[in-house]
Amino acid sequence: MGTQGSRLHTSSQDPEEAVETTCASGKHGCECRKRKRTAHCDCDSEPDEEDALLDTPRRKKLKSTSKYIYQTLFLNGENSDIRICALGQEWNLHKVYLCQSGYFSSMFNGSWKESNMMVIPLEIPDQNIDTEALQVVFGSLYRDDVLIKPSRVVSILAAACMLQLDGLIQQCGETMKENVGVKTVYVYYSSASIYGLDSVMKKCLEWLLNNLMTHQNVDLMKELGVDVIELLIQSSDLFVMQVEMDVYTALKKWMFLQLNPSWDGPIKQLLADADAWLCKRRTEMGEEEPFLKAEDGAPFTPVFRHVRLQYIINDLASARILERDNILPPDWLTSVYKSQWFAMLRTEHDNDNGPQDANKEEFESSSMRCGRKLTKDGDYCWRWTGFNFGFDLLVTYTNRFIVFKRNTLSQPCGGAVSMQPRRHLAYRLRLASFDNSGKLVCSRSTGYQLLTLEKDQEYVVMNLDSRLLSFPLYVCCNFQYTSPHMDRCPDSPEPESSAHSVS
Repeated sequence: MGTQGSRLHTSSQDPEEAVETTCASGKHGCECRKRKRTAHCDCDSEPDEEDALLDTPRRKKLKSTSKYIYQTLFLNGENSDIRICALGQEWNLHKVYLCQSGYFSSMFNGSWKESNMMVIPLEIPDQNIDTEALQVVFGSLYRDDVLIKPSRVVSILAAACMLQLDGLIQQCGETMKENVGVKTVYVYYSSASIYGLDSVMKKCLEWLLNNLMTHQNVDLMKELGVDVIELLIQSSDLFVMQVEMDVYTALKKWMFLQLNPSWDGPIKQLLADADAWLCKRRTEMGEEEPFLKAEDGAPFTPVFRHVRLQYIINDLASARILERDNILPPDWLTSVYKSQWFAMLRTEHDNDNGPQDANKEEFESSSMRCGRKLTKDGDYCWRWTGFNFGFDLLVTYTNRFIVFKRNTLSQPCGGAVSMQPRRHLAYRLRLASFDNSGKLVCSRSTGYQLLTLEKDQEYVVMNLDSRLLSFPLYVCCNFQYTSPHMDRCPDSPEPESSAHSVS
């Protein structure tokens, strides 16, 4: 049977030369004799289509053991030896599978009354847990994999934490980190803080530091509480667009939304309405007292304390807005003005040429924060103006290079520019681009650096690979122009340098 191509061939050659051999095809039963190269053997020919089909293996996926167990034991509840009742629903389950849960393992193997019960009523103290989440969590004990919807992950995480399912908790955390966005970031952060997922909290904070200022969103501002905003505002990793005054402005809008959560309008109208609301409140109340000293303003005090005011009062227009708004207590501003005056005197009379020793802690807490958005590839040159202790720094982006230049000789007003031969600068420059959900597409950073520049000297800060560039490109800088000194007022929120307004 089945000896296709294994017919016996004869020829006119000497019978002694006719030796039985195995065909090169390797098929058993093919017994053809040696012959001249022109002789034909069926085993050398290609099999016809029907033979090829017969020899092609066919795969039919059988129901896996895992699927069978899930369907038969979990969904159908066959051979159940325990019933779990919770939130008005019942599950016919099996102790041997439930013992994968630390919660049930302790219950069944300890001296609890439930260890001998056939029906166990389960109390659910966590409001995040619902029947759908319990269905997923119980089902995970009977199968190899679980599909978790990002919209349902918090409820499933809550149930997994209650039942002490470490593997499922980890999977929930990975799902959350992969789906952080404007609609999920605050919910995920809050849930991660409740259930102890530090890596998720870190991921959410990173997203907020990158997007709070670069992609402002009204709904997100309404969600963010004082505790989260305080963490963001005090960080030197906050992506600031354009200068520190914009941080203050963002906080003013955020505070207005916290006190007026029903406000519903376009983001472009938000600042005007916030200013109008503050003006109306000052007029109606007739108060000279700053807003943060009032009862409804006091809760926001910890957040505004982290605004780096020393970089706002160095710009005349910004300083006038602070006075007009009357949000901040006057003693805050007085102490900052005093510190900045002493910093200026040190620069002029003590020859303070800027930071020369690495002091990263001081840099993180008090460096100037500023940024710029490059909408498309091209040539750009800009500066952050204001009184910068005589350090006029030009930043240029061209041909995929970012260059710093200390500008001195072309200044129209010499009194604002230091003519010292050398000036020192501490800086960090970061680049980033984001997708539509706010996730990083690419990023680069110089890290904390010290730099010395002579008059009109240029320095290449970064050389970019065009293959990694994606526009719009966000440029975020931290600068420190003067040396850290301890002769500042103890109540001042850190002095040092200054800057403002993009030109």
